[in-house]
Amino acid sequence: MEMAYFIETIIKIVVILLIFSALAGIGTYFERKVLAFMQRRLGPMNVGPFGLLQVAADGIKLFTKEDIVPTNVVSRVFKIAPVITAATAFMAAAAIPFLPSCTLFGYEVHPIVADINIGILYILGIMGVGLYGPLLAGMASANKFALLSAARGAAVFISYEVITGLSILAPIMMVGSLSLIDFNQYQSSGITSWIVWSQPVAFLLFWIAAFAETGRTPFHLIANDHEIIDGFGTEYSGMRWGLFFIGEYANMFFISFVISILFLGGYGDGSFLGALGLLGKVAFFFFFFLWTRAAWPDVRPDQLMWLCWKVLMPIAVLNILITAIVMM
Repeated sequence: MEMAYFIETIIKIVVILLIFSALAGIGTYFERKVLAFMQRRLGPMNVGPFGLLQVAADGIKLFTKEDIVPTNVVSRVFKIAPVITAATAFMAAAAIPFLPSCTLFGYEVHPIVADINIGILYILGIMGVGLYGPLLAGMASANKFALLSAARGAAVFISYEVITGLSILAPIMMVGSLSLIDFNQYQSSGITSWIVWSQPVAFLLFWIAAFAETGRTPFHLIANDHEIIDGFGTEYSGMRWGLFFIGEYANMFFISFVISILFLGGYGDGSFLGALGLLGKVAFFFFFFLWTRAAWPDVRPDQLMWLCWKVLMPIAVLNILITAIVMM
């Protein structure tokens, strides 16, 4: 049994790596199409039929572009920083139940790498470690703009990790567990049992913090396109830059799964329709990440900090107190 469990775990890890690495490329295609539709841009329509060859073009570019390590960078740190970003994104996936359990050729498969009873705490911890990728990339670069971007990104990540943690305390108090599977089971009796109805404030706080944690518009302060440079990734090229890119898109998919399971019932009772429902919820949240990029401007760093510490944090603490009083 131990050998079967070991082989199953290895297969799950490989499948997650392959699928979500590919989804990062496919995600760029959908982002280009969504932005093209909303902003009337014709470019994504011209690379092959329906722009489908854009994914192949991006992949070829990343894998064949020269890998440059500029002079005066801290070489070892410069090289390891992109690996940290991509690795932590996929490590967070270990505690996420992507689909309900199913039987395959007489063997019961659990689509989760590790069903640990502190799954949420594990995910938050890995998200915190992910901060070191952009931070070390900026500090190791021989470029003051990359360093400024890294410092700005560190401030955003650290601040909004507080909001992420505080926002889910109230739902945790209700469920009495840190396991995402337990959260799913708590809401398995139907749409009326979804936590979003009893904790709408926590849901909105967690959703807002997700934008900051993934570095997406309107909190796109880490690598600002409108500043011409690419923030902490300014001096990176080829697949080293691609690892930052894969990490960002993988995080968008994983955080979409987490939001869906925490607040919107996950895969419900484990039926086929429940599994499709979970994938539909994830698709909506991923689309919403793209939608906001097309529709919203970025906010200033000082505005983002003001929103975090003077607005969202007091609301999160108040929500915890109200939940505790009601439960008592």
